[in-house]
Amino acid sequence: MTTETLQIVPAAVEVHDVHKWYGTHRVLDGVDLTVRAGEVTVILGPSGSGKSTLLRVVNHLEKPEIGYVSVNGELIGVRKQGEHLKELSERAILAQRGNIGFVFQNFNLFPHLTVLENVAAAPVATGKLDRDAAQRLARELLDRVGLADKETAYPRQLSGGQQQRVAIARALALRPGVILFDEPTSALDPELVGEVLAVIKDLAKSGTTLVIVTHEIGFAREIADRVVFIDAGKIVEQGPPSEVLDKPQHERTRDFLSKVL
Repeated sequence: MTTETLQIVPAAVEVHDVHKWYGTHRVLDGVDLTVRAGEVTVILGPSGSGKSTLLRVVNHLEKPEIGYVSVNGELIGVRKQGEHLKELSERAILAQRGNIGFVFQNFNLFPHLTVLENVAAAPVATGKLDRDAAQRLARELLDRVGLADKETAYPRQLSGGQQQRVAIARALALRPGVILFDEPTSALDPELVGEVLAVIKDLAKSGTTLVIVTHEIGFAREIADRVVFIDAGKIVEQGPPSEVLDKPQHERTRDFLSKVL
């Protein structure tokens, strides 16, 4: 099998005036964000600022009360009906999520499936590949994340760093146009963080569109095309790492960085 199987066409993401609240608590407050195709965007902010919710809105795991998200110009989770947005069927939303990879904090692997089966499952379930082709692709992806020798292992037999690398391979298996990472190293022991960040760095160099929520400031400085700082559900400032991290303009950004650097 050639690497043609792994060809990914990077997608652009547009978040337009998104509001999200739980009861009376407004989690996202008019967020506008554009991620260009092939760009690596890192989202920083304090706990409870809305970072993870924003990622979940992008692939419609959370439905915004106001606003919308599009990927390569296609509305996600909704369609226009006159002046209104109408929710798509769950089946249609699941199909759209095939182009939006998601890597969670806590891996979310199927414990009863082997590593190979975890990675191959989605292409088979969505009808994109037959079982043999999906397993060939899964082996190539496991090799890419340094786990070619673990295909018959079960998640419980792996370290946290290895599980997260399997989760990244699984996200890649559908060849998504964008991959969302929700604090991918937060559940790992410190000595395992580097192996996961190395895989993400490799993805960034390949031109895949990445949106990453993280507290790893040094990693953000190294990998990001753009850093977005969010607080209280609003984007406070954004720009290249050399600006936002080294010369922040907003007092709230400076205060946050002074506590984490």
